[in-house]
Amino acid sequence: MKLPRIRVVLAISLDGRLAFPHQASKPLGGKGDRHYLEKSLAWADGALIGGGTIRTHCNTCLIHDEVLLKKRTEEGRPKQPIAVVISSQKDFCQKWSFFNQPIKRWLISPSQISSQFSGGPPVGYERQFFMQENWANTLSQLTKAGLKRLVLLGGAHLVGSFLQADQVDELQLTLTPKIIGGDYNWVPNNIENLPTELSQSDAWLLSENKSIGDNELLLHYIRNYSSRSKENFKR
Repeated sequence: MKLPRIRVVLAISLDGRLAFPHQASKPLGGKGDRHYLEKSLAWADGALIGGGTIRTHCNTCLIHDEVLLKKRTEEGRPKQPIAVVISSQKDFCQKWSFFNQPIKRWLISPSQISSQFSGGPPVGYERQFFMQENWANTLSQLTKAGLKRLVLLGGAHLVGSFLQADQVDELQLTLTPKIIGGDYNWVPNNIENLPTELSQSDAWLLSENKSIGDNELLLHYIRNYSSRSKENFKR
């Protein structure tokens, strides 16, 4: 089965950090980064978000650009992509602004703790799916549900697990002119067993690079599968 296309969209510092050490919820990117983030949201059917990221920010990114919203409406698509939260915990506070945002919310939770989620999805979620033995089989559920293009907005452990499974098709990184240190690397330091293909010189093809204001640089890479011997059941 053909799987959804996955685009990782992140703003990172010059030293590869996702957030300030003591201000994890403070955004790194400027206006240009926000514009290209919204363009990717407009492209997507859904946005994958780790439960920790939701707990840090208590909300998710929305499209505000009227041109992008109008285009989605004209295409017969909902104004906002579906927020697909991936979480092993059930502690969702209904007071979070996330649950008042004008979006549909789906949940993916580990099958081994499915008993914690008995009786249907938690309040605030329209649909629920369970983790399978690998990301390919988990994502195939989203394909069956009609999602063909997904943006992955974090956090780092979620991004790392997708890289480990070689399920990232695109990287859209905004390089911001900051050096901030700390532990919030966009690829976790303790990640192991990344596919060796990811480190090859032709693994990622540069699709776009441009200055987007505020001394920020947009880098857009496409995963090159042409040298792989097998495609699993991707594209």
